[in-house]
Amino acid sequence: MSEAEAALSCDALLGGRVRLWQPRRGYRAATDPVFLAAACPARPGERVLDLGCGAGAAALCLAARVPALALHGLELQPDYAALARRNALENGAGLVVHEGDVAAPPPALRAESFDHVIANPPYFAATDAPSPAPDRDAARREGAEGVGLWIDAGLRRLRQGGALTLIHRAERLDAILVALEGRAGAIEVLPLCPRAGRPAGRVLLRARKDRRGPLRLLWPFVIHEGAAHAGDAPDFTEAALAMLRDGAPAPF
Repeated sequence: MSEAEAALSCDALLGGRVRLWQPRRGYRAATDPVFLAAACPARPGERVLDLGCGAGAAALCLAARVPALALHGLELQPDYAALARRNALENGAGLVVHEGDVAAPPPALRAESFDHVIANPPYFAATDAPSPAPDRDAARREGAEGVGLWIDAGLRRLRQGGALTLIHRAERLDAILVALEGRAGAIEVLPLCPRAGRPAGRVLLRARKDRRGPLRLLWPFVIHEGAAHAGDAPDFTEAALAMLRDGAPAPF
């Protein structure tokens, strides 16, 4: 086994329906891209763009749930783009991976439009302390433009009425709503709570480009059973397992 191959792990998502090669160190996909894929309301035959696709986790989980999608991804880091292409090939998914920056997508991508855009934008602000792993830092810390840059890029690639689906930290919901103001409506927000009675740490959000409609704040979704983690066994709720293991859609 080569040194480069030894630096990777092959991990199972959706109960093994998706096999994902990703670095053992640095940015690693966990539950967030699976939840993101579950929240996208795509139907067979539609066109989907994954902004910041990384190794392809969200796009491939979506492909496992919804057949016959035309999938594209945009990834800044060449090593992750290469992994996304490898993962798409090994999972039998037709994912076209574009290399480039969300702030300046390559011409081939700018010529495309989509029914859906999904994104897991960087969670940490430009002013936060950087990660010691450069690839992890690039994936998790946003630029000076903030989350508004990702929303702008997503809306530009959407057809009129298309759906933008995001997962982000709950504390950034205000900035997300400001960036959507006047450009997208029919907004739905699903708070993700780590345990019953705990504040939401993340939110799933869907919005429609150039649509009007009241904001809907949905009943919180609880990820883990019990008041605290006990032992080594996973303690996901049945509802969370339905999405994480079985590929069920999110309860919007």
